[in-house]
Amino acid sequence: MSESSWNPVWIQEHVVTFATRSFRMVETQHFAATMRLVDSADEQDLLEQMLDGNKPPLPAQALGVHYLLAVPFRYLPHTGSRFRGVNTPGIWYGADDRFCACAEIAYWRQRFLLDSVGLVRQQLSTEHSMYEAVVNGRAIDLQSSPWNQAQLHWQHLSDYTETQKLGQLVRDSGNVAWIRYGSVRAPGHTCAAVFDPIALSMHSADLQFEQWHCHTTCDKVIFSNGRERFDFS
Repeated sequence: MSESSWNPVWIQEHVVTFATRSFRMVETQHFAATMRLVDSADEQDLLEQMLDGNKPPLPAQALGVHYLLAVPFRYLPHTGSRFRGVNTPGIWYGADDRFCACAEIAYWRQRFLLDSVGLVRQQLSTEHSMYEAVVNGRAIDLQSSPWNQAQLHWQHLSDYTETQKLGQLVRDSGNVAWIRYGSVRAPGHTCAAVFDPIALSMHSADLQFEQWHCHTTCDKVIFSNGRERFDFS
């Protein structure tokens, strides 16, 4: 890709206001501990706010955002992701449906197993919770022109060099809340990469979570919630 492929001018000229519903899956352990201690979602919110005092501070724009939506924005991860460079602020990633959300997590669960010498022949069982959020704000859609000119690069399976450059352009612009792009792990589906927590809200006030079980081996990942089952290999 030439340096001009991500034209900074596009950030100003090819931005649309777009809203969508998006699913995100997290390991249950992230909030199961506090869930067991309370009787309602409101009480859990209060407890999580009390515990926040021992965590890195939230950026100003994430204050008042539900804690599950705000979590990715408070850390500077030492590893990169598709649109985020190393040691840069976190991004909230979501998927357009349950299958796509499971496919994205399945890839990383299997990567974890295959990259761990002592685990490669093991089987891993983990519990996950899925929730639904609303994403609403100014966005760039990589599936539309002129962004789709670089499709081969933003859909690369493992090289995030160019997409991280785009992520930095988005941050520098201050004009874009999120990126809409085609899923690499579930072709034909769509994902959201949210840079501004203000663009996020919970879809339902009662904070409904779906419980999913994940079984990972070196050649297959299975997700099931008791009603649906998705196999990835």
